[in-house]
Amino acid sequence: MSLHHVIERNPVVLAVLATLAVLAGTIITMLYPMFRPEMHPKLEGLKPFTALQLAGRDVYQREGCFYCHTQTVRPLKTEVLRYGEYSKAGEFAYDRPFLWGSKRTGPDLARIGGKYPDEWHYKHFENPQAFFPQSNMPKYAFLKERKLDPQQIEAHMKALGFPYTKEEIEALKGKTEMDALVAYMQVLGTAVKK
Repeated sequence: MSLHHVIERNPVVLAVLATLAVLAGTIITMLYPMFRPEMHPKLEGLKPFTALQLAGRDVYQREGCFYCHTQTVRPLKTEVLRYGEYSKAGEFAYDRPFLWGSKRTGPDLARIGGKYPDEWHYKHFENPQAFFPQSNMPKYAFLKERKLDPQQIEAHMKALGFPYTKEEIEALKGKTEMDALVAYMQVLGTAVKK
């Protein structure tokens, strides 16, 4: 009796060999490439978030801004015409977790950095309806009253592996959550050539 007859007549052996074949195929075609450096590109102009920007990202995440705003330009003609080049994986090398969002109640923010001056963002966060009367975005004026906690931000930076100096952490003293959120808005999409 040949080997293939033994395998075909024994369902346990067949199941084990089939499972091993599928696992080997999965590892070779999916898992191995995921850990290769070329699967994790970075844009040339991309820099890690500053301490203030990372604090602003934390505020953005805590307030749930990504529930209504996306940070990805899809490769659709209308979006590319409106926002610029579609989003690439290398733009998000320092985003942990990703805050891409999926619902576009508000506009996409992937390329908002540098589009408006800081003062515009401050006033918009204080009262969005003053700029867009139909907006259902809540007012975030209370963020001007909340001071940043440098020790908490430093702990978050260490957890994410961001290398900050004591001077950068000290510079956060006296800054508010509104300052941080505006700094985060101003960096979004700036690594992409316009």
